[in-house]
Amino acid sequence: MKKYAVIVVDMLNDFVTGPISSPRVHHIIEPIKKLCEKARENGIPVFYANDSHTPEIDKEFRVWGPHAVEGTPGAEVIEELKPQKGDYIIPKKTYSAFFETPLELILRERGVDTVVITGWQADCCCRHTSADAFFRGFDVVVPKETTDTDTEEGYCGGLEYIRKIYGGTICSVEDLF
Repeated sequence: MKKYAVIVVDMLNDFVTGPISSPRVHHIIEPIKKLCEKARENGIPVFYANDSHTPEIDKEFRVWGPHAVEGTPGAEVIEELKPQKGDYIIPKKTYSAFFETPLELILRERGVDTVVITGWQADCCCRHTSADAFFRGFDVVVPKETTDTDTEEGYCGGLEYIRKIYGGTICSVEDLF
């Protein structure tokens, strides 16, 4: 029997209403909220993997401009998806929720073997998180209505890459738990 964890990637103020927001992000909020509620009801841990960048030295600023600066409102999870008691907050400095964070250790301590990856930028942060999950031996699941990116092409390409290269399961929220 699979032991799941949900990872919510970068559903932060700066990505939803701030300097690098996109109108495409808004339709994934309710499905993510539904998934997180369903997970909590079933005793499945929810992790928030949040960009938390250091001003003036962060390499991502060269690509995306300043965003999600640690300690600012822009780096906080949006109100609609606020973490609940018992959820985990994982600050990250790169696209992947695993790179130099405690995520893998916590997942292993909880006996998790399957990660459900949701959130913003299917073709970037969700894809890199999927890669690192796969490289660490976790099964990857992505509910298609809980992620998107700036373009339809990027969204479809991101999901197809996760499916084809990492053996990820692309499904719907209703298919889980």
